[in-house]
Amino acid sequence: MKTKKSLLTSLALAALIFSSCEKDNPVIPNEEELITTVKYTLTPTEGEAVTLSFIDLDGDGAGEPTKNQVTLKANQTYTGSLELLNESETPAESITEEIEEESEEHQFFFESELVSFEYKDNDADGDPVGLNTLLTTGEAGTGTIKITLRHEPNKSAEGVSSGNITNAGGETDIEVTFNIHVE
Repeated sequence: MKTKKSLLTSLALAALIFSSCEKDNPVIPNEEELITTVKYTLTPTEGEAVTLSFIDLDGDGAGEPTKNQVTLKANQTYTGSLELLNESETPAESITEEIEEESEEHQFFFESELVSFEYKDNDADGDPVGLNTLLTTGEAGTGTIKITLRHEPNKSAEGVSSGNITNAGGETDIEVTFNIHVE
């Protein structure tokens, strides 16, 4: 009887110690960033820069996002630079800085039938990130550019390092499709 009582006391004490450790050291999951604004600035080798912009200040709220359409020159190369913000805070929070700090955990993917993309930045492991790109237009036409930011993609999966999102996995932080005109 004494052994049984001792065992129960020991188990109760262990449970108390274990539960108090859990409360002192909670596991906090990676909180998803609120991205209200995406700006993709395209600077040609000659001429004026243009910026594709997406703004949705209420996030998934009832308000409709705004985005613009730009005209690009045919057979031209542009240096692309992405900026992401959370403008629901004052001052606005730079999500770009967070992506730079956690570059191993993020990758942008670009899809278009009118233009091609080349990554110009890498994380510490040498894998692409996509905050900086080269965009090259082809012949004249009208189409779209879809930009997707993935959190924790499998950067070593087939095709991912060249920008193919098919095998990337991970979670989509934001996906925006812009209309473009190439002339």
